[in-house]
Amino acid sequence: MASTEEQHGSRPGVLFDVDGTLVDTNYLHTLAWSRAFAEVGEWAPMKAIHRHIGMGGDQLVPDVLGHDCPEAHEARERHYRELMGEAKVFPGARELLRRLHDDGLTVVLASSAPGSELEAMMDLLDAGDAIDATTSSSDADRSKPAPDIFQAAMRAGNVDRERALVVGDSVWDVQAARAAGLACVGVESGGFSVHELADAGALHTYRDVQEMLDQVRTSPLAVILPH
Repeated sequence: MASTEEQHGSRPGVLFDVDGTLVDTNYLHTLAWSRAFAEVGEWAPMKAIHRHIGMGGDQLVPDVLGHDCPEAHEARERHYRELMGEAKVFPGARELLRRLHDDGLTVVLASSAPGSELEAMMDLLDAGDAIDATTSSSDADRSKPAPDIFQAAMRAGNVDRERALVVGDSVWDVQAARAAGLACVGVESGGFSVHELADAGALHTYRDVQEMLDQVRTSPLAVILPH
């Protein structure tokens, strides 16, 4: 008789945020927003901008400025394109994706970045053979901390909700995961502390993906690994 997994086609999987989790871009996004605001005659301290990175721009702008500013969104895209060449893959990111994929987990990049930015990050990661599915901003009606992108990622990878984990770097990732009914493992590489991530509800927090890779067999990921 076919197993439940075979009958329904769903598999255990890991949904990875990308910016600040696998690729070192959070402070580039902060700078891009800062330059965009300046260009359109607005201002916000970089600290305030950074605390909102990981949240969708549709929510970041009114939260930071107190009102929406459509021109700032357009300017940010241009300024970020100018900075993208400075993005670096975090040590251990590529190896972690491949390790989990080889161990039998479905690996989904649950990014809410625009498609062009996601493609650039995937080129940097150079781990396409370990990535089963991806999402981008076009796959979600609402941005983080709404659950939409993780719900879309589960559909894209045909991931079993009962055997899924999110890996993210921001409190917005944790909140979005919880809203989707998923546990989230945090990494501090995006600039949010272990205490902030834990307070938001992270199941466990690592310094970065390298530390997670080093401890993968004793991490929450071990619980969903196929046996």
